[in-house]
Amino acid sequence: MSPVVERIPSDERPPSAADIVVIGGGIIGSAAAYLLAKRGFSVALIEKGHVGCEQSSRNWGWCRRQNRDSRELPLSIISMQLWDTFAPEIGRDLGFRRCGLTFATHLQSTLAQWDSWRAIGDEFDVKSRILSRSEAAALIPENKREWIGGLYVPDDGKAEPALAAPALAAGARAHGATIHQQCAARGLDLANGRVVGVHTEQGYIKANAVLCATGVWASRFLRPHGISFPQAGVRQTALRTKPMQNLGEALYTSDFSMTRRLDGSYTLAISGKANIEVTAQGIRYFREFAPQFAKRLKNVRLGVGRSLFSGPESVPAMMTNNDRIFEQNRVLDPEPMAWLEREIVANIRATYPQLGDIKIDSAWGGLVDCTPDAVPVISKVDQVSGLVLAAGCSGHGFGLGPGIGYLASQLLVDDTPCVDPEPFRLSRLVNGSKLQIAAI
Repeated sequence: MSPVVERIPSDERPPSAADIVVIGGGIIGSAAAYLLAKRGFSVALIEKGHVGCEQSSRNWGWCRRQNRDSRELPLSIISMQLWDTFAPEIGRDLGFRRCGLTFATHLQSTLAQWDSWRAIGDEFDVKSRILSRSEAAALIPENKREWIGGLYVPDDGKAEPALAAPALAAGARAHGATIHQQCAARGLDLANGRVVGVHTEQGYIKANAVLCATGVWASRFLRPHGISFPQAGVRQTALRTKPMQNLGEALYTSDFSMTRRLDGSYTLAISGKANIEVTAQGIRYFREFAPQFAKRLKNVRLGVGRSLFSGPESVPAMMTNNDRIFEQNRVLDPEPMAWLEREIVANIRATYPQLGDIKIDSAWGGLVDCTPDAVPVISKVDQVSGLVLAAGCSGHGFGLGPGIGYLASQLLVDDTPCVDPEPFRLSRLVNGSKLQIAAI
């Protein structure tokens, strides 16, 4: 079952031309479209399904700087600043609140890692406090686990996945952008090594520049143009409760995470537990991803599922002459994993036995697009002038989305970038560079 997402209207027809075409109506594409339109560029935002329909509405909603990989940290600082400004600028609530994030752990190694990261955070004025055993237990009861300590980060927070991307897209329209849903991009139009337009199912759009922000579909979209982007989808599961008593705004343990929503319900999940399904694309990029998957397979199950036969990594998707593959998959909606649903609920009940039966409203699956080093790609594409790729967020895309959209927008118009783009270049993944896997 797909999570509920606020729906916004589409413009009737795509324009014949635009300064910039943004492909993908998730948090990154919508943020980039808003920031570009606000500056006066003509923007067409196209989305094969509806805005926010895939991973941008299927995540926890966390917006954090704490424990970021050092390559992502400057971008997370900018993202938090942008989250602060969006609602007053646009006049719509994105659900962003600096409510604080609370972590608890039963592992000394985890507590030591949190404590050691604080020296990095201090350089960027990230405030956090290590919690004692009793403080952690007061915030998250001990039952299944005995906490040895925790972490509290007062200035990090959360936003509402159901609201954020649609609000940004609506903000882009208010500045003159056009929004085109149920409008799949079929491919790029290239001339002399430069992008000059986009072929869509609703017609051709001439363009000076294009942003590919298509999430887990990015590798498949780029492949027919001779662009290699090593990408893997990791299948995850989340639940949403019915509105219930307030247990805290945003809580994390090794057994579960809980994020309170504006209506008083909670999004529930477990960090790091997921499925990797054998796929045609996965076989192609096995060598690139083997080091990361070997490091993390203790929490990830490997198997065969629907992804082999449908979706962005499937055998049909590998047939690059099928330019209808995107409109044939309007909304990627993987089934939630029943074993993980049961584990999430059991862990919550063990920690909060006073709740009795937790009323679950819905459950959904998602496909998180990952890179071999778990760091996003935000990059000009060397082979095609005027094309920028922003994808491979490895589970960090929602909170980082505003900053990623901002950096991508600057690359599109050759502005001085807000952060050093070197760590996010696409070439690192394809030129044999030694990769440093992010510790997340």
